[in-house]
Amino acid sequence: MREPDPPRRARWHRSLRLRLALCLIAAAVAALSIHLTLTWWPVPRLMAALGHEALAPWSATALALTGALMLPIAWGLASLLLMPLTRLLRALESTVLSYRDGEFGSAIAADPPGGLSELSSLMRLHSELGQALREQRQHLAQRELLLDTVVQNTPVALVLTDARERIAYANIAARQLMDRGRGLAGRDLDEVLSQAPDDLRQAFAGTQDGLFSVVLDGEEERFHLSLRDFRLQGQPHRLRLLRGMTRELSRQEVASWKRVIRVISHELNNSLAPISSLAHSGAELARRGMHERVPGVFASIGDRAQHLHQFLAGYASFAKLPAPVLAPVEWAPFIESLGAHYPFTLGGALPAAPGRFDAAQMAQALINLLKNAHESGSAPEGVSLSVGAPREDWRIEVGDRGPGMTETQLSQALLPFYSTKRSGSGLGLALAREIAEAHGGRIAMGNRDGGGLWVAISWPRS
Repeated sequence: MREPDPPRRARWHRSLRLRLALCLIAAAVAALSIHLTLTWWPVPRLMAALGHEALAPWSATALALTGALMLPIAWGLASLLLMPLTRLLRALESTVLSYRDGEFGSAIAADPPGGLSELSSLMRLHSELGQALREQRQHLAQRELLLDTVVQNTPVALVLTDARERIAYANIAARQLMDRGRGLAGRDLDEVLSQAPDDLRQAFAGTQDGLFSVVLDGEEERFHLSLRDFRLQGQPHRLRLLRGMTRELSRQEVASWKRVIRVISHELNNSLAPISSLAHSGAELARRGMHERVPGVFASIGDRAQHLHQFLAGYASFAKLPAPVLAPVEWAPFIESLGAHYPFTLGGALPAAPGRFDAAQMAQALINLLKNAHESGSAPEGVSLSVGAPREDWRIEVGDRGPGMTETQLSQALLPFYSTKRSGSGLGLALAREIAEAHGGRIAMGNRDGGGLWVAISWPRS
């Protein structure tokens, strides 16, 4: 709140107008005195005594001597008049330089002794500006401290990189995950990831959100990666968020198994209850001697039993998956056999070296993935399959051009028996994951650039 201006009577003696008027009067008196001294008394008498002619009052010589003698006096009066203004300007310059350097502790007295009353309002406004800047600075510092505390202690690993992929910021979780707690700020992302697992490097090299698994300290950990691009201080930056999903997926797996048990129990009850009722009806018809209707009862019992058998066969094949028998497999005939089930576009050339895996199990997993790709709503020509061998792992990737998945669906896609289809049993991705893990590998997935989903199975070459 602004303070009231001091009373006019209390500051009249500090008025710049009054000081200027007094200085002008003093200068005029001094000039007149000097001129009279030079042209009237005593200089003319001294010159007459010495035999020299006195100066005429309005001669050029007299006026020039008067002006020359008035210069130092005028200079002194001007310095005296401008001294408060000079001090104020120096103080303002000092505080402005402090503000430029980020130091807001300096201030100017709103009404310093000896100051000019015409500038008191300016000094008061400047003091109010400094106080407002100090309060805003303190408020921003407290908010930044709170935000940094929250970000540093969140379990989500946060990595911020600039346009050259140099790390600008990383919290504690990111430092622990990527370099065992050592600082990451200012280092190149490729340098930090040089000793990281291949899956982590591939996830960071991508441009889309995704779910992937990494083996850390001998245990498999699953992460969900989110990427956000934005401009910070006019420069493009990329924010990567890695959220650990292992515990959440474990809890969801337990819930999934409970859901499966409920589904199986419900299906068993739906089939066994009619079978029990039909068996009782058949026994009653046989007791009454109505043998012509007994074959129909047995046929109905057979239909229900066949339905139950088909329902349980899918779960039995998943539960009884044998250990894989690894053997060398030529890529060309293997990939050609997959095309007989579902068409796809082959991305890139096939590796020259043969792969080593269980051909039957891997074919079953890839057929399920191709089936899901075709059922996603993608055009047949949008379904693709590629084979690569980056570093130490084989990698087969199936992609489509369907609608893709939301972040929630991606985080749940690898749960047992999860499905986005209303009538789906969810065995496709679960079976592919089980086969990949049986080969010592893992499965990863994410949304493709331009729309669609990719699912990749990777396993060690050796």
